[in-house]
Amino acid sequence: MPRRPTRRYTLTSLLREARRQHRGWEPAWPKAEPKSSYEVIVVGGGGHGLAAAYYLAKLHGIRNITVLEKGWLGGGNAARNTTIIRSDYLRPESMALYGLSHSLFEHLSTELDFNVLYSPRGLVELAYTRQHMERLARTADANTHYGIRSWMIPPDEVRKLLPLLDDGPHRRYPLYGGLWQPRGGIARHDAVVWAYARMAARLGIDIVENCAVERIETIGGRVSGVRTSRGVISADIVLVAAAADTPALLAPLGISLPVEPVALQAFVSEPLKPALDVVVIAGDVEGYISQSDKGEFVIGGATDPSPGYSRRGAFARIEDTAASLLELFPSLSRVRMMRHWAGTVDITPDRSPIIGPAGPQGLYVNCGWGTGGFKAIPGSGYATASLLAGGKAAHVIEPFGLDRFRQGRLIEESAASAVAH
Repeated sequence: MPRRPTRRYTLTSLLREARRQHRGWEPAWPKAEPKSSYEVIVVGGGGHGLAAAYYLAKLHGIRNITVLEKGWLGGGNAARNTTIIRSDYLRPESMALYGLSHSLFEHLSTELDFNVLYSPRGLVELAYTRQHMERLARTADANTHYGIRSWMIPPDEVRKLLPLLDDGPHRRYPLYGGLWQPRGGIARHDAVVWAYARMAARLGIDIVENCAVERIETIGGRVSGVRTSRGVISADIVLVAAAADTPALLAPLGISLPVEPVALQAFVSEPLKPALDVVVIAGDVEGYISQSDKGEFVIGGATDPSPGYSRRGAFARIEDTAASLLELFPSLSRVRMMRHWAGTVDITPDRSPIIGPAGPQGLYVNCGWGTGGFKAIPGSGYATASLLAGGKAAHVIEPFGLDRFRQGRLIEESAASAVAH
């Protein structure tokens, strides 16, 4: 596909746009109107849905696709996460999927012709108990066996990586060491969504915002399309990638998904000079932190204790997360928080996603990512597209089908997701 010429802006043109209230910018993707029928309908305009649509068009030549989003593009969990990228999981199925995604992130800016600000700065998981140290060592051994670069480091190396870390005589917990993944890091969450949307639109995919799907239509045991707030749209294949809203869409068809919606909160501090150049995760105190390209500290903790669809979050969890941060970095006690948000994550019993066919022929789901969906966007989209098109990469997500719960072959990753990241 020939690359479109990049539009250059001068200071004069930028001032001119400001004077006319920025009405002259070229849209990143056109505002499409839904047609009456498509070959594939993707429900959900987040990262997973957009990535699947893009790879269907780019790699499999299926371009008669629409992505339906009930709100604005990337307004759900794609905009409400802490952008951590890693692949140091324990189970082989998880390492294959997250490892694929991690490798795609390495070249995503070039692939999508858009800077997603991928920063492989390194990621360290801290261990403050012997039990946690043993679990991380087991993960490191599994990663080495399956070709993922991570290894254990002693306390002295952790201190060199984290000069701000409190490891003095008055610390509350003893530091035993950590699991180091040198290619772990972060990326810009909204840039990933915008990049996939822009390239999908260039390939002829219709991206329809403010179009809520109200019901999935079926005829004779086969999916026939969807009923939306803007009318009925027919299709041979429907992929539902709507996170915590997915179970409600499938329930009228008699399909029950083992997915629980839970609020997950995060915070952003005022901008500061660079002080933390790695991502830090501390499951023992249920906290994690990184510093963004703008200098803000991005801070998160555990999910809220009770399920629900509210995006307000529980005040008790805010206190817990602040306490976790100060356990690690008491020198940040006077740093002001600039904003706070919560997202509704969709958690399964084994903390692994659900990807595959669901009920009527032609109906597929991609949900249940819980707290780790952002890091999996490229791999999830790549493999899901292969599944829909009958390609070879579908084997990566085959273990994550809905039938695993009935057959008892869970992909247990609760330990890897002990703290939400």
